[in-house]
Amino acid sequence: MAREVNEYGFEIFKGGHGRKENQKLKTFLVLQYLMRESDESHVVSAKDIVGYLQQECGIDAERRSIYKDIEEINKAMLIVEDEISVDEAEERLAENEDEKTVVYDKNKKGFYVRYRRFDLFDIRLLAECVYSAKFIEKGQAERLVDVVAGFVGEAQRNNIRHDALLTDRVKTDNKSVLANLSEINDALSEELDGKRHEPEKISFKYLEYTIQNLGKPRERRKGAYYIVSPYRLLINDGNYYLLGYDEEKRKMLTYRIDRMKSVQRMGEPREGKEAASAIEISKYSQQCFSMFGGETTRVQIRFINPLLDTVIDRFGKSGAQYAKLDDSHFIITTEVRVSDQFFSWVCAFGRKAKILYPDSVAADFKAYLDKIREMYET
Repeated sequence: MAREVNEYGFEIFKGGHGRKENQKLKTFLVLQYLMRESDESHVVSAKDIVGYLQQECGIDAERRSIYKDIEEINKAMLIVEDEISVDEAEERLAENEDEKTVVYDKNKKGFYVRYRRFDLFDIRLLAECVYSAKFIEKGQAERLVDVVAGFVGEAQRNNIRHDALLTDRVKTDNKSVLANLSEINDALSEELDGKRHEPEKISFKYLEYTIQNLGKPRERRKGAYYIVSPYRLLINDGNYYLLGYDEEKRKMLTYRIDRMKSVQRMGEPREGKEAASAIEISKYSQQCFSMFGGETTRVQIRFINPLLDTVIDRFGKSGAQYAKLDDSHFIITTEVRVSDQFFSWVCAFGRKAKILYPDSVAADFKAYLDKIREMYET
């Protein structure tokens, strides 16, 4: 007859008193149960713990032994976390109740885990970051949310899952993103498997959608491999990008990680070191719009004062110069990579923004607007 086990692999015993095979794991199982079932809003009693040990783990236990287990847990947690002796731990616990990891709530008449490696806010923030990342496929995001939610109690865990998955968001369909990232990180590494490693080229196929088949993206360049020397991984607007030197176009370009397929290390040294060194990585994301490249140009743009927060969000404060123009306007001077995406960003502000310098960029912007107007006039 097959044995029935719980989620931790321990045999489930039904009826009567359980066996004692797992007795030596009793204190660990008490901690595991407390970590899973308790928090400041949800306590468990010694009776609850005894019932769990008997029914789920086949361990005989009395209530008074649970109190002893909790004393040992508090002592062990202090010894491990603060690297102190047993005597020091006992002394500190005797002097200060706040040192205890597992505490008893007299009002609710039960125990709960007070201190965790991550608090609820930390875990909620991590879960939200995972699920808001467009480059992580939905199923992978849900699995990762479950992993980070495992650091809090069951009740809080269910709330985190519900909150994180509540909003329907645009997610990639590419399930190989994490594998792509692992391969690219290996290619970028200067040490691999404990040995010195020279960063190397990678090859991959690049995908794009077609209106004929939105369900399955096709391979660009008729399925030919891109050969790229990777230099940096970047996150912009919820998407993961690789900044690398394209062997065919002989320049630095960005590639969406979730649009890559069949990423492989090539074992060949990188090219484009001079082109890569000319890019100031810390400013690259601020200068590019939607990660589209372009010629780096120093520009001056006039904005109305109410847009100051929006402009700071885009360019930051340290990498740009701000100056008051009059009571209604300010000017920002900064470097951007001029592209149609930059022009569309300025265009979105309508009459509230104007490119002042250089004249060549202002002229190109005017030509950009003329082309849009002409499209609607025909």
